Amino acid sequence: MRPEDILAQFSEEQTAGFILVLARVSPLFILAPLFSSKMIPARARGIIAVGLTLGIYPIAIHAGDGQQIPMDVFGLGGLILKEILVGMAFAFSLAALFAAIQVAGSILDTLIGFSFGALVDPITGTNGGVLNQLYALIGVMIFVVINGDAWVIQGLARSYEAIPLTDAPSIGSLVEGVQVAFTGIFSAAIEVAAPVMLAVLLTDVAFGLVSRVMPQLNVFAVGFPAKVTVGLVLVGASLPFMAGWLGDELQSSVSAALHTLKVAG
Repeated sequence: MRPEDILAQFSEEQTAGFILVLARVSPLFILAPLFSSKMIPARARGIIAVGLTLGIYPIAIHAGDGQQIPMDVFGLGGLILKEILVGMAFAFSLAALFAAIQVAGSILDTLIGFSFGALVDPITGTNGGVLNQLYALIGVMIFVVINGDAWVIQGLARSYEAIPLTDAPSIGSLVEGVQVAFTGIFSAAIEVAAPVMLAVLLTDVAFGLVSRVMPQLNVFAVGFPAKVTVGLVLVGASLPFMAGWLGDELQSSVSAALHTLKVAG
């Protein structure tokens, strides 16, 4: 069967509905963790987006049962922009969670001294320190192990219960949700990095006291290896606890994203 014959079996409204669902799914592959990874080729991400759209399409149509999709240029174009906005709002709350993990790694890189040797992060394609990359990779690994991708897909499918295809979202609710997610990045980063930060701070204080007692000791020569050792030991000890923290925060992020998506009254 030729492609033209396959396309002829679908009505204009079905094709428009597919395009709208694809518009909401696409921001996941730009902002959301794992889905937007630079390690996945762009063509592969496009194919996955289309496959995910095919799976979510029946749910989206069923949620908006009885609603008619406009076929005029301005009406359909407005719905596409709305769907992109909704998808970006959903994906941003998840991206903020992983941004917090990377910020925690950047803070520790600065405190320990690893920020001098920045490398290219294979996950995001940006420059980052050693611990920045380590935390990003560990975060993605935990995300896969706890089936975070399934939670995200289920959350995206449930978003059509909050905002069907032809309904408009509450802009105030979207802005408030994005603001809460953005302002929570630093506090979440402090939660992740707090044990190592405290240990490195106490190490600095201890060597400061030693330098006052023994001025002839070269504190810089001794203190830097000590900070690296203490930092890496505490990083290794604290990483197992990050799995539980990430699982709880991921559930909270998906729930917060769904709570943010409200139909305008």
